[in-house]
Amino acid sequence: MQRHIDLMDAAHTAGVPTHRVSLDVMSELAQTITPQGVIAVCEFVDVPLESVSDVRLAVVLSHVRDPGNAGTVLRTADAAGADVVIFTDASVDPYNGKCVRASAGSLFHLPVVVGVPVARAVDFLHGAGAKAWAADGSGDRDLHQLADDGDLDGPVGWVFGNEAWGLPEEIVQQTDGAVSVPIYGAAESLNLATAAAVCLYTTARQQRRA
Repeated sequence: MQRHIDLMDAAHTAGVPTHRVSLDVMSELAQTITPQGVIAVCEFVDVPLESVSDVRLAVVLSHVRDPGNAGTVLRTADAAGADVVIFTDASVDPYNGKCVRASAGSLFHLPVVVGVPVARAVDFLHGAGAKAWAADGSGDRDLHQLADDGDLDGPVGWVFGNEAWGLPEEIVQQTDGAVSVPIYGAAESLNLATAAAVCLYTTARQQRRA
């Protein structure tokens, strides 16, 4: 508690109730080995898909089960200036503790949509006038080719799949095409969060240049 006096004072000023707990209780609540010493109970912050407008850059997480990866993609999307991140109904809960921590606060910075089917998310992107590209290591177009051809200049939504098995073919068929990140060395692949960072920043750069 002594480490967070200013925070406690701010909570009291705002009328937010606070409670002291033992270290054992704190450890159980935090679900981490070294808790930071303060926990807050907050309302959910996700929004309905229909409330999202003016989509320039969007992220759809399809069957992404690893909370660390999902939170890191959310953080990267925030940094790249994305307008929305959509967690589909088969993906991890964005309120999973590990996902929240991996987002490093970005969960509270941009609209997050939860629990919609992938097909509906892709339809939403197309309805918003955005291209929907499926990130897939076996894609027939590579990211640099896509950028050179001007296909990242306008509104874009990226669909990212499960790191272990990628995106089902029926999902890819609903998008505007599968796109791979070129690998110039001997690595077999990139992990999900790294591939997402490359795709999102490449898109953000192209959109700003355009």
